[in-house]
Amino acid sequence: MKVTAVIINLLYFLALAPFLEGVMRKVTARIQSRQGPPLYQPYLDLLKLLGKENLNAAGHPVFRLAPLLAFASVLSAVALLPLAGQSSFLAHSSDLMTLIYFLTLSGFFILIGALASGNPFAGVGASREMMTIIMLEPVLAMTLILGVVRAGSLNLLAATGGVSSARGLSYFLMMAVYLVALQAFVSRQPFDIPEAEVEILEGPYIEYSGPNYALFRYTLNLKRMFYSWLFVAGFLGFWLPGSPVLNLAIQTVLILVLFVLISVVGATHPRFRMDQALKFYAVLVLLSLVAVGLGVRGW
Repeated sequence: MKVTAVIINLLYFLALAPFLEGVMRKVTARIQSRQGPPLYQPYLDLLKLLGKENLNAAGHPVFRLAPLLAFASVLSAVALLPLAGQSSFLAHSSDLMTLIYFLTLSGFFILIGALASGNPFAGVGASREMMTIIMLEPVLAMTLILGVVRAGSLNLLAATGGVSSARGLSYFLMMAVYLVALQAFVSRQPFDIPEAEVEILEGPYIEYSGPNYALFRYTLNLKRMFYSWLFVAGFLGFWLPGSPVLNLAIQTVLILVLFVLISVVGATHPRFRMDQALKFYAVLVLLSLVAVGLGVRGW
């Protein structure tokens, strides 16, 4: 059963993540009075990219391996998740810090892939990505640490459930902080600064094509779904029923609702400048620290 949980985790995320990108495209198009592409278009895009030739523009092995390593890192994080309240056998040999490590590692490989390309636009995108990671990862860490404080354990299942175990001031403050930060976690406007298509032409990914670019796009889709799942499991998991199948169905619906909300915000807000975003992130980090402090005090 524990091995099955890992397989279900991977299949669930791999199958649903591109569909959620299709939802964002469709909602954005509707807000802009367009019909938009079909919901299955991201699957077709990935298949098309996988069928193209890989171009190693930089001629460097790091450039070639970075997409595969980033994809493997985020899949490793997904495999650890207590999806639908069911812990996998991998969770028994890992903890909360392992999860954060894999997520950060995937961002690191995006950075080194961009820097290895030698393209100046990729370098700008990588620097923006690095600053975003430095400022946003503490918010993710503080969210999970609040669960650790509540549960008294670094266990993944206990920590994700511990966030909502006591719905006091710390819970509501952290939920508000994470919900606001979610737009930045998923790299949608006004926080899609590292890619910024009209400014730096896809930023870190500008020199990538074919299967390597498909892996990067898939990695981004998986991370978007992960951050949305964490909000649902961590902050709304207290009222989910006990049945794993029903839990998974309700979580899926709530994730879809979150992606609709993300799309609406992204389609109605202009992109921030980097300095504006950094100030915004600093406020979120400060508020998340306050929430953890309140959690330690039992509030």
